[in-house]
Amino acid sequence: MQHLRPNTASFAAASRPTDRSGAMRRLRLAGALLAGLLAAGASQAYDYGPFTLNGFVKVEGDRYTNICKNCQLFPNEERQRFWADQVIPGAPYGTANSSVVLAQPYLGAHFDLPRGWKVSGLLSQRWRNGSVDLPGFWYEKNASISHEDYGKLSIGAFPTRAWGFADYPFASDFGQSDTWSSTGAGYGLNTHAIRYTARTFDVFDGDLVLEATYDEGNTAFKIHKPHFLELWSRYYRGPLKLDVMYQDSRNGNPSNWGHAPFTALYYNPQYDSKLGDSGQSVAVAMARYQVTPKLELAAGARRNRWSGTYAVCMDFVNGNCLWNNMFNTNWGSVNANGVANPGFPAVSVDFTLGARYVLDRLSFNTSMVHLGTAKTDNPVERGQSNSLTKLTLGTAYNLQNGLVLYGSWNAYIFGQSPQSYGCSLAPAQRPAGSCTLAPLSMPGNNTYGPDSRVSKSSVGITAGATYSF
Repeated sequence: MQHLRPNTASFAAASRPTDRSGAMRRLRLAGALLAGLLAAGASQAYDYGPFTLNGFVKVEGDRYTNICKNCQLFPNEERQRFWADQVIPGAPYGTANSSVVLAQPYLGAHFDLPRGWKVSGLLSQRWRNGSVDLPGFWYEKNASISHEDYGKLSIGAFPTRAWGFADYPFASDFGQSDTWSSTGAGYGLNTHAIRYTARTFDVFDGDLVLEATYDEGNTAFKIHKPHFLELWSRYYRGPLKLDVMYQDSRNGNPSNWGHAPFTALYYNPQYDSKLGDSGQSVAVAMARYQVTPKLELAAGARRNRWSGTYAVCMDFVNGNCLWNNMFNTNWGSVNANGVANPGFPAVSVDFTLGARYVLDRLSFNTSMVHLGTAKTDNPVERGQSNSLTKLTLGTAYNLQNGLVLYGSWNAYIFGQSPQSYGCSLAPAQRPAGSCTLAPLSMPGNNTYGPDSRVSKSSVGITAGATYSF
């Protein structure tokens, strides 16, 4: 029997591994773009009346050891399905290149109203290697009304704080990249949300900002209605900046990709009655402290919680099974309530540390990201016993015309040595430790660096440029 997966960009992207196909072609494109960026003049936003256009372009290439391009037998399958565990015996792996080109413009509009009120709107989309990053989803598509005494009310689509602030500037300043921001139990993009940001409060000789966001997701689901709540607070006092975020959601797509859009349990509401409730939450704290004008330290901690989601064959298409989106499933078993392929709750903790030293235009950074093991009652191994540590040494040079050049040395190290023997067997039939999957916080077995099933570690270099206007 074949097993079909919904061909929707949001769910496919949630487990996409590092894209290494066509790397040389993109590296040549990246080189051409980099040459153009080096020739660019001074950076500036473009204003026309109430409208403002700004954005960024990023080109990046890397070269890493122990990369397996074609190890997985079913390369497009999401990791929560046990047949996606299967690797090709003897598949070659070694040093490989990859590259990415990102572009994201922002079009804003601002209007002043009487008595101190302001109305604004923002539209933004991201392109990755020439295509829309997440087809069907906007990064920004919202409108706001604000007043310095009453705060700001926004409605529409926008990035969540748990992903947005972790991605930029926190991760980018300290070289942590997606390994910190795009993992864990959070969601990255709101789709049908309302957000209220309170005015800034003076607390203990510092500034405090409070915010709440509610997202109703895909309203076509009437039985398993999605809902999402995020609370954010930011506290400034002298050299200290502290961000604390908490997300709690029900009936979103079960996910361990912190960049994922919040939508619903499945892509098609016609299967609403065959699905089961699912929920997840994430609590994140990130702090930055400027020890001296040149030296800055950073730390972050994150607690992930997933309810687990059972696997069910919802329909047949030309004799092939159409499965739901599941999480931490004990495949082939039945629980005490008679539920086949039950999902199990899981909790994990991740953390990061970083430091940055700035010498005028030149800066140096070092960081560590650790994706921890998970606690779960699932009797079969779905990655809960593994961990991942990323170490980074990096540098950046600011040309002060909107262009920043950067490079880094990185090492990825899994907590467990690779075992691929049992990956071709159903989980219940595998000898213990015979298939080493990536930690539950990680969206794919080979999303970052090595493939956990065939290699314990990978080292390499990354170089790139970002132009902001």
